Amino acid sequence: MKLRIGYELDYDFPQPTPLILMLNVHFSRVSDLQTPDYIRFSPSVPVSAYRDGFGNWCTRLVAPQGAMRITADAVIQDSGLPEAFDCGAGQVPASRFCDSDRLLDLAWELFGTTPPGAPRVQAICDFVNRRIAFNYNDASVTRSASDAYREGRGVCRDYAHLAIAFCRAMNIPARYCTCYLGDIGTPQPWPPGDFAASFEAYLEGGWQMFDPRNNEPRIGRVLIARGRDAADVAIATTFGPNTLTGFRVWTDEVIEA
Repeated sequence: MKLRIGYELDYDFPQPTPLILMLNVHFSRVSDLQTPDYIRFSPSVPVSAYRDGFGNWCTRLVAPQGAMRITADAVIQDSGLPEAFDCGAGQVPASRFCDSDRLLDLAWELFGTTPPGAPRVQAICDFVNRRIAFNYNDASVTRSASDAYREGRGVCRDYAHLAIAFCRAMNIPARYCTCYLGDIGTPQPWPPGDFAASFEAYLEGGWQMFDPRNNEPRIGRVLIARGRDAADVAIATTFGPNTLTGFRVWTDEVIEA
């Protein structure tokens, strides 16, 4: 199947403002693009690009004072199948990647008796899915994994952060992912489009995708970037005051005649 993916971000800058964007499809999916996902700016500005330490493609620019629209529209090939998941994958030895001390004892209390490997990661996802109530109005840029556990509310990044923290506390390497994710294969009506946070856990056979918010294999997930947490893969990092005046994201199936 083919997916039409894209976004339209409208900003207002009171002064010239440096900006770093992380919005291009991940290099692992570039060969699936049927049309390029060029980022377009109105007004036009000079840009430069680089890869960060995780291999994500980043775009750097200085936004001029006033209104600016950032947009892209592309078509990508997808299998059309729900995400593959090896429920029998075992756990591999690994060193801890970041500090999960605040959740260490709790993680072992909750998941210490679960079978290691994929079943343990799935048990973590099941718990996080039940623990956190999703609400866009509960979004917070300062909420940590332990905050999300204590408050029991948040958005998809909070689900991912808490699951990642639990995995790392259980010595399972895990990394944060930003993706396009539509609602293909789910009951309608569909909510407005958005970018989605999920995570990958390293198990026997390699990295596997998990989504504690939706907690089931989905169709048409398109990876944009990977990092240690949301701070590594922000879709836009601005170095100055700004107002986001418009936000639209789409991940739609292309119906061919």
